[in-house]
Amino acid sequence: MEISATLVLVLLALFTFLQNVANGFDSWPHTNTINPFKYRVPENPPYRTSYHFQPPQNWMNGPMYYKGVYHLFYQHNPSAATFGDGIVWGHSVSYDLINWIHLNNAIEPSEAYDIISCWSGSATILLDGKPVIMYTGIDHNRHQVQNLAMPKNLSDPFLREWVKHTQNPVIIPSEVAEVDNFRDPSTAWHGKDGKWRIIIGAQKGDQGRAILYQSEDFVNWKLEDANPFYATDNTGVCECPDFYPVSINGTNGVDSSVESSSVRHVAKVGYLRMAHDYYFVGKYLSDEERFIADAKFTGTSLDLRYDYGKFYASKSFFDYAKNRRILWGWVNESDSEKDDIDKGWAGVQVSFSMICILLLLLMKQHH
Repeated sequence: MEISATLVLVLLALFTFLQNVANGFDSWPHTNTINPFKYRVPENPPYRTSYHFQPPQNWMNGPMYYKGVYHLFYQHNPSAATFGDGIVWGHSVSYDLINWIHLNNAIEPSEAYDIISCWSGSATILLDGKPVIMYTGIDHNRHQVQNLAMPKNLSDPFLREWVKHTQNPVIIPSEVAEVDNFRDPSTAWHGKDGKWRIIIGAQKGDQGRAILYQSEDFVNWKLEDANPFYATDNTGVCECPDFYPVSINGTNGVDSSVESSSVRHVAKVGYLRMAHDYYFVGKYLSDEERFIADAKFTGTSLDLRYDYGKFYASKSFFDYAKNRRILWGWVNESDSEKDDIDKGWAGVQVSFSMICILLLLLMKQHH
């Protein structure tokens, strides 16, 4: 019998590497190194993790590597262990992704364009090596708008202080998205034409969308095409979109801006209605600004998910130091809101995973 095939399956593999992640550690569990916050968590709280990252207290939900330091920015409610207005960007740093130093908040509501809350977003390293954050602000009308923040002092290895751009908001909702469902800008990638690109999660009617914007200077952004970059019907809002290349020739990660025949692209979306993260492997046609997925979303068990259980709102970043792409995910392990309030905290960041593509090729066989 002769069997002939070229490509049998493309899988997004998540290889958890919790041991030896930073060239070896002598002890476990690892605990937070510095705690400047005043705890309202009960002494010896039950079920609180000692390995997975979480803030000292209250509710939480974009990672970055910069000059030898890993930065974890996270959605945090400093007032309660529940979701609500007043969400800030918490900030912690690490040299090894295991031992964390908690810092003061990086971004807090302060201006008309983010006075209600500072919601999720992403960090990008610009061509000159400087980091910038784009985040969603909930303005005084409760519209969702996109804003920029930059480090105040680049000589500070922990980048403790961030300042908001004077031209905020840099992107506002248009006819392609509902004003209250337009959020979570992705890490940007730099195209061969010299323009930056990002995607933003959105909803129009009952269609979940990822909307693509372009910019030459990272400040002035344009919607080049009213058609969504990718979309799924009957899913509701698309949250925390992610888009990145993966190598087909090995397990090393690649920078978000890489375009070549040796990579394929992954589009990831979170659907709030389902509270799960789904991903699509496919081809990115940069000249046409299109992403063609190998398979369409079906709303069934055939769809590809990063993980199961309560894994949601994940975010990847490229680790330049170790040439790998790392995935973080949020786990809201809550039993009830009352339980969260009683124990004084809610939500953890699950252990990181390395992302690569496995191409399983079936060659001709003769029997």
